[in-house]
Amino acid sequence: MDNEQLAISNDEILLDVKDLVVHYVLEDETVEAVNGVSFCLKKGQTLGLVGETGAGKTSTALSILNLVQTPPGVIKSGSITVCGSDILNMTPRQLEKIRGKDVSMIFQDPMTALNPVMTVGEQIAESVRYHEGLSQKDSMLKSIDILELVGIPGVRGVEYPHQFSGGMKQRVVIAIALACNPKVLLADEPTSALDVTIQAQVLDMMCELKEKFGMALVMITHDLGVVAKICDSVAIMYAGRIVESGTLKDIFNTPMHPYTEGLFNSLPNIKNRKAELKPIPGLMPDPTKLPPSCAFEPRCRYASEACREPCATRAVSETHSLLCARYDEPGFGIDLKRGNGYV
Repeated sequence: MDNEQLAISNDEILLDVKDLVVHYVLEDETVEAVNGVSFCLKKGQTLGLVGETGAGKTSTALSILNLVQTPPGVIKSGSITVCGSDILNMTPRQLEKIRGKDVSMIFQDPMTALNPVMTVGEQIAESVRYHEGLSQKDSMLKSIDILELVGIPGVRGVEYPHQFSGGMKQRVVIAIALACNPKVLLADEPTSALDVTIQAQVLDMMCELKEKFGMALVMITHDLGVVAKICDSVAIMYAGRIVESGTLKDIFNTPMHPYTEGLFNSLPNIKNRKAELKPIPGLMPDPTKLPPSCAFEPRCRYASEACREPCATRAVSETHSLLCARYDEPGFGIDLKRGNGYV
């Protein structure tokens, strides 16, 4: 770890996203992918960004790297600060210098994230040469060290991606992301393509590396088990908005939003194995036709006329916030406010 990274205060905010809005403007319609997302992370913290496919999680992560494909993608408004740098107002040259160095990303599919005609050692060394100015020989030696850091024998650095299993490919992708000791790491469904055993190994490794390097980590996932294992705080996304956020205990022990409750009810109950699963009825709304009111209202069993009006996020406590029009109505929300005791 370099001196600059050691100098970072534990209280310093490394990632700050405010009111982010991302649309994909097509010929006949506009996909409203992200609609006013805000969160921040300090050194060593891990945020779990949770939601169904299409919730806007990956678009949020790509925005942090300013990699939203334009056209059709447009970052309409908001601000993103990484280690004090204003990402959305940087030139392409400036962005090249911080991607992989200050902020890095583990992409979702290791099968397509790697270059098939370069050895894995060369792919890691490429980033090291660019950001740290090392010679070809020294950068290859460092790539061997990084491979061993993620549990791959250094001698395999001369092999190509097709010679690795899915779990090993994912480790290589993680090695590339960690090559220059980034201060902020974005992990987009890093274990979704892996079997359960390998998934556990990869998560354990990421926990160890996060502690070793003191990174701020955004874990993008739909798996609440992954969140419980690795995250300090949680943000639940639905239709491009964060509908509930808080510490791990806030969300797992006292979930308040009906969508969060629905996610937990969809999980097997280990305390009562005879209990039936309760899937959330309906489907995610069409992102080209989102209502100005609560997007979850058509699927919500608590919905009323109040839910058809625009609603602002409100604080439940110092650490817990919620986007719901009805949670504080007298006599409402007994089921929502019960303590489930998941963690």
